Amino acid sequence: MEFLYEYGLFVAKAVTLVVAFVVGVATIVGAASKQKQGKGHLEITSISDQLKDVTQYAKQVLLDKTAMKKLAKEQKKEAKAKNKQQDSEDKSRLFVIDFNGSMDAGEVDHLREEITAILCVAEPKDEVLVRLESGGGVVHGYGLAASQLQRIKNKGIQLTIAVDKVAASGGYMMACVSDKLIASQFAYIGSIGVLAQLPNFNKLLKKNDIEFEQHTAGEFKRTLTVFGENNDEGRAKFKEEIEEIHVLFKDFVHSQRPNMDIDKVATGEYWPGVKAKELGLVDEIATSDDYILSHYPKREIFSVKYAIKKNVAEKLGMSAASVVERVFMKGMNKARHWF
Repeated sequence: MEFLYEYGLFVAKAVTLVVAFVVGVATIVGAASKQKQGKGHLEITSISDQLKDVTQYAKQVLLDKTAMKKLAKEQKKEAKAKNKQQDSEDKSRLFVIDFNGSMDAGEVDHLREEITAILCVAEPKDEVLVRLESGGGVVHGYGLAASQLQRIKNKGIQLTIAVDKVAASGGYMMACVSDKLIASQFAYIGSIGVLAQLPNFNKLLKKNDIEFEQHTAGEFKRTLTVFGENNDEGRAKFKEEIEEIHVLFKDFVHSQRPNMDIDKVATGEYWPGVKAKELGLVDEIATSDDYILSHYPKREIFSVKYAIKKNVAEKLGMSAASVVERVFMKGMNKARHWF
């Protein structure tokens, strides 16, 4: 009986501690969630320094002592020559931005901050490389993103875009703005088309004797609806609107790449990089890594990123569940030791 009493007391304490911890975390998260999201900040890191460190480390591992001594002497000579060259002429810079687009193109808020920062310091001899990955999304979001990239060209700075995986639909709308567009050989490129789809539950509502009312002012304020009964007139108008957007999309792409047969590629299809080059959708087959290395060490290369600092609620929200699980499982492991 004494054993059962002590075991029950231990379990009660364990459960009490877990409950108290959960309540405490919930209270902190609730209070912290009322705080505004942390303000963003700009992060600029030297890719040139990273490549230099990697090169130096590889040489230290692979070369013997004699070769290392010889290398050290050569590096001293190179350093003196570089110092003299820098005194007479500064290196141009390559600024690297990453854009991984979602359906709503919400990343454009960070993109505009990154581009603004670059334009504040960039000179005509510099260049911007955007590593772009996106399967597309909403028209207005990607239209704004393309306009942000246009700001770079308007300042007379070369814009290069590299696609390692995919630039389709809205993603290609952004990519075609570039002065030079490169893609890996198996990247998906294209999808110059417009898609709109929505379910309709009107028959289901009728089957269950549920009425749905919708009132509008304006003949085509709402063409298709999810719950109401759609008609041929509304469908025709909806189709007309999609076709108009497609024409605008085609015209925009053609204005950026006038030598491309737009009618041949604006079918909504997409192609791997190699085929896309044949069709004029891209200029060169290469990866973003190839392009960066081709400019090292001739240029100073920097990564530019606008990051948002997470507030307390966001940090706790990500870790609270895992902490509770660990505490609970630790208690259960101790309980098993009683058997």
